[in-house]
Amino acid sequence: MWGHAGRQSEREVLQHLVKTFNTNQDSVEIELTLLPEGSYNSQVQAAALAGDLPHILEFDGPYMYNYVWQGHLLPLDSLISQSVLKNVIPSVLKQGTYREKLYTLGMFDAGLALYGRRSRLEAVGARIPHSPANAWTIEEFDKILKDLADQDPDGQVLDLKMNYRGEWFTFAFMPPLISGGADVINRDSFQSATGSLNSPEAVKVMTYFQSWIHDEKRVDMNVDDYAFVGGRVALSWVGHWEYPRYHQAWGEDLVLIPLPDFEHGSKTGQGSWSWGMTRKCPYPQMAARFIEFLLEDSSIVAMTDANGAVPATYSALEASRQYQKGSPLRLFARQLTEGYAVPRPRTPAYPVITTVFQQAFLDISHGAKIQQVLNRATQEINLDIKDNQGYPMVNHAY
Repeated sequence: MWGHAGRQSEREVLQHLVKTFNTNQDSVEIELTLLPEGSYNSQVQAAALAGDLPHILEFDGPYMYNYVWQGHLLPLDSLISQSVLKNVIPSVLKQGTYREKLYTLGMFDAGLALYGRRSRLEAVGARIPHSPANAWTIEEFDKILKDLADQDPDGQVLDLKMNYRGEWFTFAFMPPLISGGADVINRDSFQSATGSLNSPEAVKVMTYFQSWIHDEKRVDMNVDDYAFVGGRVALSWVGHWEYPRYHQAWGEDLVLIPLPDFEHGSKTGQGSWSWGMTRKCPYPQMAARFIEFLLEDSSIVAMTDANGAVPATYSALEASRQYQKGSPLRLFARQLTEGYAVPRPRTPAYPVITTVFQQAFLDISHGAKIQQVLNRATQEINLDIKDNQGYPMVNHAY
């Protein structure tokens, strides 16, 4: 079994769970190999090409569809019990499903929102929304940034985690596109980005980001990753993983706020690591029992206490001190269970889509002409889909 080597506390929980599963039954013994997170996808892809994948495999969720298309994964639908599946939150099921078959299940999902300083927002008369249903409109959010900037020494009041790299840009900035009526691809057919990524709606959304980052310079580029905890900005657009650090810095002054509504409702990101099994697995029933074991409340709560992520089942959400009703991070759970989360495109073309979108966002943030950038990105995505004949499903021999 391969898993990604996350933070030390996360690794220790996974190692303990594997040991416990092996101790409690004598049919199989699972051997865990942890691979570095930074090179995980490339190592899995190399093993897939060499026909050397393990029996059980952890995936960075959105990359799963490409492995299914290549014929490496076994559907889980008939292997996992219905009682377990009914307990899994919809965002995790949605991420793990491709062409109406379930291939992966995660122990946790991700949260994305705005963290704010209550005192600084109240100083400019901003209301503080607590539900995605009454999120700030984009015009309201834009005015709040201006009002905050007017009271700030350098006018930089928003952290977009521009110091992050890679997948962050798609995870964080694809939801605003969809909130604005655009997308990175047409999700009816998954055959073209034309009219989605280069639409007037996409240009309008990206114009806001270019204004905040490049023109008005309201975004702290955050090279030291200290913009919010150091008090330089009042708002930080980031995920669940920053809560411990932010709460330690600001305590009761910290508020969690849904992302702004760009005219079609507030949307948020989702998707995280999940487990599946390869077609080489000689013991699919036992592999399924192990995945079910990972989805027990005690397993999920131990893991999410270690990594801070959002539990993947309804019962584990209510067992979690951070995410149960009335808890400080409940907004993340509501977003994932009430339909505000948008999965990244469920297509084998995703590795290309995300690479192209990341570069487009960076080009726009540096002041490039938005329509030209989005037209070029659209052409690159369309060309990849054309080169792969639309990514048709292939009946593999094994």
